[in-house]
Amino acid sequence: MSLLQAIILGIIQGLTEFLPVSSSAHLVITPYLLNWKLDPQFAFTFDVLVQDGTLVAVILYFWKDLWQIAKAFVLGLVQRKPFADEQSRLGWYLILATIPAGLFGLFVKPYVEAAFASAIATALFLFVTAAFLLTAERWGKRSRDLSHFDWKDALVMGLFQALAIFPGVSRSGSTITGGMLRQLDRRSAARFSFLMSVPVMIAAGALETVDALQMPGFISALPVILAGFLAAGVVGFLSIHWLLSFLQKRSLTAFAIYCVAFGALTLVVALLR
Repeated sequence: MSLLQAIILGIIQGLTEFLPVSSSAHLVITPYLLNWKLDPQFAFTFDVLVQDGTLVAVILYFWKDLWQIAKAFVLGLVQRKPFADEQSRLGWYLILATIPAGLFGLFVKPYVEAAFASAIATALFLFVTAAFLLTAERWGKRSRDLSHFDWKDALVMGLFQALAIFPGVSRSGSTITGGMLRQLDRRSAARFSFLMSVPVMIAAGALETVDALQMPGFISALPVILAGFLAAGVVGFLSIHWLLSFLQKRSLTAFAIYCVAFGALTLVVALLR
């Protein structure tokens, strides 16, 4: 992978991690469409590690929220009143929402790695993302915000997040769908979706970093990985701000149409080849 390719993929990661169009799909399909010959094992490692750039972006964007949640969470434990404060409860909800994806990921990791090697499978999963988004717009009542958030909302969003382990199923799209099906408004569902991405991305990045350190040539590949990391972080920060503003007044339908179009384009190219 060249430095330019890494920067391009980093920008794509930053743009698509938080938009409900599946960053993993774009990281798999873009090299396929551009006919880049990348080593599959390195590409998978790069895709996971470059997500750490967007992890830094979401932590920086929501650092006040995360600090308030962490502080209230610890204080609740010390005072033996873990659920008395709204921010403390959010901390417990984030833990609950993380469990399904963590358990699911441990069991299906080999299948996920295989899916990352298939642009066609990834394109088909994009249609799943589109179906989720359209379902959310059709059935979501959008009558609640985070002040009325409860454990059932967290569990449902966590289950939807578990489905997003496959490339093409957008993590933000599936979790926002889960929140909207629980009648959260778009912005509140997106806000909790971004917050719940932090523990999952930390866990995924840590596990893949351990594997990456054992990969031959990892040290020599560091400049390429860091270039993608920085590009993803900067663009990801801007993407969060844009999407939260966008969802105040606009629906998810445009993203669903985009997922169908991008998936269809990939399948057409595959057939022609």
